[in-house]
Amino acid sequence: MRQMFNSRSGATAEAPRFYSVEQVAQLFGVSSMTLYRAIAGREFPAIRIRGRLIVPAKAVDEMVDTAIERNSTVDAAEFAVEGAA
Repeated sequence: MRQMFNSRSGATAEAPRFYSVEQVAQLFGVSSMTLYRAIAGREFPAIRIRGRLIVPAKAVDEMVDTAIERNSTVDAAEFAVEGAA
């Protein structure tokens, strides 16, 4: 299981399993609207719970890891599951 290290207290805590669209947009340096459009276009993975969208942290981690492994640009659409709503 993923863990986060708190440098102030020295304690480890569970990393979040999901992020808000706003959090992911900030992480990637894009606007929330850009990310909402990518999700609507099935170009970015997300989970819809009623009207709220959340992004699995695993998907974000896999995108970053793949970009590092390939040492190149990855397309987020590769990580969007076909048939997801």
